[in-house]
Order: sequence, then C-alpha cells, then structure tokens
Amino acid sequence: MATPRIEKIFAAINIGSFRISAMIAGMSTDGEMIVLGSGHRAAEGISRGYVTDRNAASYALRDAIERAERAADTQVNSVWIGCTNVGLQSTIRDIELNIGGRRIEQEDVDELLALARDDVLPTGAADQRFVLHAHPTFYTLDGAEGVVDPVGLHADTLSVAIHVMDAQGGPLRNLMEAVQSAHLDVEGMVGGALATGRACLFEEESELGVAVIDFGAEITQVSVHAGGMLVGVDVLPYGSNDITDAIASSFGIRRAQAERMKCVHGSAIASPADYRESIPLDADSSAPENMVPRAELVSIIAGELDRWTDEITRALKELGFSLGHKGSGRQIVLTGGGAELSGLADHVQQALGRPVRIGRPPAMKGLPEAHATPGFAVLSGLVLHAAANPSDIRSPAPGRQEHGAAGRMKLASRLMRAVREYF
Repeated sequence: MATPRIEKIFAAINIGSFRISAMIAGMSTDGEMIVLGSGHRAAEGISRGYVTDRNAASYALRDAIERAERAADTQVNSVWIGCTNVGLQSTIRDIELNIGGRRIEQEDVDELLALARDDVLPTGAADQRFVLHAHPTFYTLDGAEGVVDPVGLHADTLSVAIHVMDAQGGPLRNLMEAVQSAHLDVEGMVGGALATGRACLFEEESELGVAVIDFGAEITQVSVHAGGMLVGVDVLPYGSNDITDAIASSFGIRRAQAERMKCVHGSAIASPADYRESIPLDADSSAPENMVPRAELVSIIAGELDRWTDEITRALKELGFSLGHKGSGRQIVLTGGGAELSGLADHVQQALGRPVRIGRPPAMKGLPEAHATPGFAVLSGLVLHAAANPSDIRSPAPGRQEHGAAGRMKLASRLMRAVREYF
C-alpha cells in the first residue's frame, strides 16, 4: 500500500509541570491525521503551570521538540502551545442582532460577529486579560437554538453564542517568550481544557453534558462541557506530586522512592490483602526493617485523594455541574498522568456518585504506545485542534475565516501584537 501523501504538518508542545511533550503530525490528502514523530522530557523551569525560570524552560522546550523532529525526520519552525494554568477562564457570551422578520443575509452574520468581536476583545492597556479563543458555537433564531448556518432563513432576532477563553496577560507572555527563546514561533495558544475535550470526549458526551478532570503532576484542571462546547473551567493547585510528597513525608524517604512506591504498589482502593502484603521502602533492599504493610501506603493515598475529591466537588458545583442522585451532571471523564494510578476511577466514582471513565488520546496512525496514555491526552488534542482550524471572530473578515498556513500565521501575528500592545 502506498504511503499517504502529507498535505499539512502541525506541531504542538504541551508544557506541563512534570514533563514537556511535543508532537508533529500530518494531515494526509484523504483527511487522516498521522503522527510523524513525538517526544517528551522532564520539565524544567515550570511550576504549577507557570514559568519560573525562562532559560531552563526554553532549554526543555527545545529539547522536547528536537526529539519529536528526530522521530519525524523533519524540522518545524512554529508550534501550537497548550496552556493549563495561566489564570484560564471560560465563558459563553450571547450577542443579539435585530433582523425584523426578513431573510438573513451574509452581511447580517458579518455584522453580528463584528458586534461580538467588539464585545469580546480587550479595550486597552487597563485590561489585564488576553483572549485565547473566541469561537462562534451556534446561532439562535427567535429562541430556536442550534442553528449552524442562518443565511437564507427568516427571523425577527438573530443571536450567536460565543465561547470565549481568556488568560492572565503576564503568565501568558512569560510562556510565549519561553517558546520564542527556544527559536520557535507561536502558531497558536490553546486552553488545555479545550484540547483535552477534543482528544477524550465523544460528540454525544459533549452534547449531553460531561465533566473532565485532568489530574496532572502539580495542578488539576476541572472543566464542564455541554451543548457541544466547553462552558466552564477551574484549576486546582493540587496534583499527583502532592500525593508523592505525602508518601515521602510519612515514610521519611526521598521523593524518587515515594514516586516509585506510588506507581508500583499504590492504589486508590483498599483491599483486605493489603494488610498481609509487605512492600519495600527502597527497591534495592528487602531487609525486614525496610518493609512496610501495603495498607499503610494505600491509606496515605486514600487520605490525600479524599481531600482532592472534596475540592473537585466544590469546583464542579461552582461550574454548575450538579452531583448526587438528582444532579444534572451525567458522566465524568478522568485523564492526565495522575489518572494512571490504580483504582483511581473507582475511587472518584464512589466519592462523586457519577459514572467515571478514563479518557485517553484517540487512535491515530503512528501514535506510539507510550504516548497513547492519559498523560498525553492534551498533546494529541492540540494537533487535532490545530487541524480542525475552528473559526475565530478575531479574524479580519468575520464569517469568512481564513484557512491554512496563511490564516494561522496571521493569527499568531495578531496574538503577539496584542500581547505587546496590552501588556
């Protein structure tokens, strides 16, 4: 079988607190996404999603993308970046235009999107937040929602729901400058919750209502999706590394030893056999004084997870995702590197009272098995988002979105110009 010809290439970097991962993927002529190369390395200069050492972060970014380039046997100059904790906020804004009962023309749609753009974009230097996405999701005609293309239809009023995700200007600029110091251009910035949803959710789930919990190393990103779009996001300053620290502190061992105990012997669910099983504190020694009951380890993990699920419950309620027997929330998808802890899905399901499944990257040709795990869901979602090229009301001509490399280069140029202007 002939090798599919690659029409477009997309490169993405997910900047996490535990690891920095990169992926280069191509869109074939028949529309199939093919992973050409991917790589990852330990994160440096990043703490809970914020840049704390630009030089160290830039070195790690450069190293990660070079690993992906070697695997793909190609070079890239620009990348899509995933943002997980730069003060992200997600809102839905409804913009309305009076039509007067006549047929809707393309000019009406352009005028409506122009009004939306004026409402969404920052007004000057006093605004300390920067818009990452401003996507028109659906139109409404006289209260009838879910209209994809209103041109040619009649209505008294036409309105559009705009999904807006914005971030704090300072941390965002630090992130962008770290990427540029790695000799890479920023092709686009994508909220981590948006990328996770694109990678892990089925279309029906997103329509009916679902919560996504991205359990990272130092932060947990909680998002709610409904009506086919992201409707809210919250970031908790707690991750799987906090469980590791609790283990290290309780047993008086190093973090590396505690991380190994968590990954090899840890579980979120206790069992009677835990009291009969002894595990080593140090993998290199099985001396009696080096052994502890597995039940002690599981108890530490469960205690930390109880506090974690309490915070998640609070975040979901604030986002309007109701839990319990009569709640409106239907399902929870658990992803991120922390989701690989044994028994975590069952623990979360018991604590929150909702069905829970583990979210993984979708099957893509060429995706290595090591990168098909929950910890790399955001990375896969970034290239899928880039390939989808969703319309954005910040484009020069509303209603006539530019596609391809030219459109993305102009978007990146506007992104950099706006950050310099406002901050």
